[in-house]
Amino acid sequence: MLFRRTVLASFAALSLLPFAATAAELPDLGGKSVVVVTENAYPPLQFVDPKSGKAIGWEYDAMNEIAKRLNFKVEYQNTSWDAMIQAVSDGQYNIGMTGITIKDDRKQKVDFSDPYLRSQQFMLVRGDEKRFTDAKSFGAFNDGLIGAQPGTSPFYTAVYEILDGNEQNPRIKLFETFGATVQALKTGDVDLVLTDSVAAKGYVDSSNGALKVVGEPLGTEDFGFIFPKGSDLVAPVNAAIAALKADGTFDALNKKWFLDYKMGE
Repeated sequence: MLFRRTVLASFAALSLLPFAATAAELPDLGGKSVVVVTENAYPPLQFVDPKSGKAIGWEYDAMNEIAKRLNFKVEYQNTSWDAMIQAVSDGQYNIGMTGITIKDDRKQKVDFSDPYLRSQQFMLVRGDEKRFTDAKSFGAFNDGLIGAQPGTSPFYTAVYEILDGNEQNPRIKLFETFGATVQALKTGDVDLVLTDSVAAKGYVDSSNGALKVVGEPLGTEDFGFIFPKGSDLVAPVNAAIAALKADGTFDALNKKWFLDYKMGE
């Protein structure tokens, strides 16, 4: 329940952020086609429903509502996390979404929307883990391995907040996708995966006790959509984000995906 309360607290904190726009009338984009790329590996933000085989999640619902209100047509495509920021920067896609943390170094390559979600990082472990209970005890557990994606916030949190600051530390095992890190955790190839409360909740809820969260949150992150530098979509999308915050749509999505939705049911 700790991370669930933190998720709700994060939502409340985000609602206090200043809106970039509160316009009663949103821009009309005239039915233009907008290519949105995602990873489909980050439940409950975006993932493939194991029952239907369809891509669903919080970000899909949010983007579809933004498209409706701004009058544009969405074409969804998929790519890996490693390729996404550069591909959007190069103009291969109009918008990228996969729970992307707003960071100054990334702003050198892409433009960000205003934050649409705030989350915190947690330690995801196997359900029977008893060898460590927090970041300090994991750091002292010399045999413990961390699964991470290179270049992500969890990778740097592992390096600088849990381990010794050495980015080549052999205790960090690198994987191409977040889903692969969780699979490695389940099979015992690593002992810890760092992730935000959003993904932690999705995986814990669907694990039937095979996974759990330990320790205190390790940091706060704001998520934003990304665009090629100078994109004329940033301002309209920011206006839509403000409207969706103001009228309670995001609150409804938070309840749907973080409290009510149960993966695998």
